Amino acid sequence: MNSLSYHQAQSIIEKFGSPLFLYDEAILEAQTKQALEFPNAYGLTVRYAMKAAPNAHLLKWFDRRGIEFDASSGWEVKRLLKAGIDGSKISLSTQELPEDFAELVQTGLTINACSLSQLESIGKSLPGTSVGIRFNPGLGSGGTNRTNVGGHGSSFGIWHEKTDEVKGILKKYDLKAFRIHTHIGSGSDPEVWQRVAQLSLNVVRQFESVTVLNLGGGYKVARVANEKSTDLKIVGAPVKSLLEDFAKETQREIHFEIEPGTFLIANAGSVVSKIQDVVDTGNDGYRFIKLDTGMTDILRPSMYGAQHPFSILQEKPSSEMDSVVVVGHCCESGDILTPAPGDPELLQPRELPKPSINDVFVIGGAGAYCSAMSAKNYNSFPESPEIFLHKSGDVSLIRKRQTLDQILQNEISID
Repeated sequence: MNSLSYHQAQSIIEKFGSPLFLYDEAILEAQTKQALEFPNAYGLTVRYAMKAAPNAHLLKWFDRRGIEFDASSGWEVKRLLKAGIDGSKISLSTQELPEDFAELVQTGLTINACSLSQLESIGKSLPGTSVGIRFNPGLGSGGTNRTNVGGHGSSFGIWHEKTDEVKGILKKYDLKAFRIHTHIGSGSDPEVWQRVAQLSLNVVRQFESVTVLNLGGGYKVARVANEKSTDLKIVGAPVKSLLEDFAKETQREIHFEIEPGTFLIANAGSVVSKIQDVVDTGNDGYRFIKLDTGMTDILRPSMYGAQHPFSILQEKPSSEMDSVVVVGHCCESGDILTPAPGDPELLQPRELPKPSINDVFVIGGAGAYCSAMSAKNYNSFPESPEIFLHKSGDVSLIRKRQTLDQILQNEISID
């Protein structure tokens, strides 16, 4: 989480309004450096999972530093191309294969077939081509069921026991499998990653043409004090050893790929907002801070019971502490920013400096899956602007605040 002062925050709000997203370049750079140093035996490609935050400035920033890209829809592919990203740097893994996927492939991107029907469609449209195959390895990891994307409860990827069916489709259309892709969810347990790597290499072993193994992302970062960040060197070291052992056994040197999103950008981003009201429900109730932001900018607490760090910035810092529930500006009972961990149904007050109306309220850990995944335009609130904080201390606007006319522009009156 960046360490804004009250006067810095006030200056940014005076220039761009409140609320706003703020991305800290220094933190982005540090996280990118760690990702590019992930242990590998025979080459590494780091792909930014752009669904985390798809702003064009951020895409270009990662591109200049040698990061490639993971897209989750045809629309994300088109955003990358419009941002000037070369198609050869894009990998598409999607729940919904776009109708124009064959045209998109002409830009140089690669596709991972995520189901048998997707593989069949690729074969019919692009016989003789090279394709990646996403498998569900039968094992998952995640802080909640909603962030676990492996195992029996996940629809992502082809079930690992269906390799014979995959081979049949490959042969039918003369397709060449060049990459095996797996992704298990958001976790940081090195033993789980080692087991998944071994399971994935067992799949690689069954496809002699495969030269690339992609283990996806899900490298957790600690947003709050009681969470544990993934140490990439610790989780990566046994995977590197497995790849070396595999090469000795098979004489196949497998190129390695990862697809971090949260790891790269979560703690680089904050929502900078204002306290617009303070209310209570009596001696036996709660004391509430009401913000000028909420699920229209940050949906994760309402959706997952996700925890984010907070700071209250005051011109004269209060020495008193207060137990408060933080809520958003939506007319929606679920617009809560202080749920119990993993349980959006329960309130869990936080101890924070005694708040006052118009104090600056900063929500940390908001770089990933916040601007990209918010309840946009609920209650007709506009999308908030995005600001880039350069290492020099300068700030740049990288997305304007949405106007009412822009919210309404696609509506058609038929009266």
